[in-house]
Amino acid sequence: MGEAQQSVPPERMSFLVTFGTEQCPKAEGDEIIVCATQPEGDRYRIPKPLRVDDVSDIAGGSWTSAVESLDSYARAILPNSCSVNGSNGFTGCLQQALQAWHAERRGAPNKR
Repeated sequence: MGEAQQSVPPERMSFLVTFGTEQCPKAEGDEIIVCATQPEGDRYRIPKPLRVDDVSDIAGGSWTSAVESLDSYARAILPNSCSVNGSNGFTGCLQQALQAWHAERRGAPNKR
């Protein structure tokens, strides 16, 4: 038996998406071109696997609730938060201590 023939891969392979009535380019020489055709309306759209069709999937239903939840997460690491997380989180500790002291002086329950 003779030696097995070794195949050499093509010099160039292209995977393209064409839109509307665009034609797939012709292969030249040893080139391989694979084309997929999409409707013209999808040219500037986000690809289907990345799209979210229902806004209720995002943070419980509305953009307002999404922003509020992100704000509540970020509040703990912002300056003046009295937190060990984030930069300058400790700067709010004196403010909280003074608010507690004033609440005690007035006889009201303190809010922490």
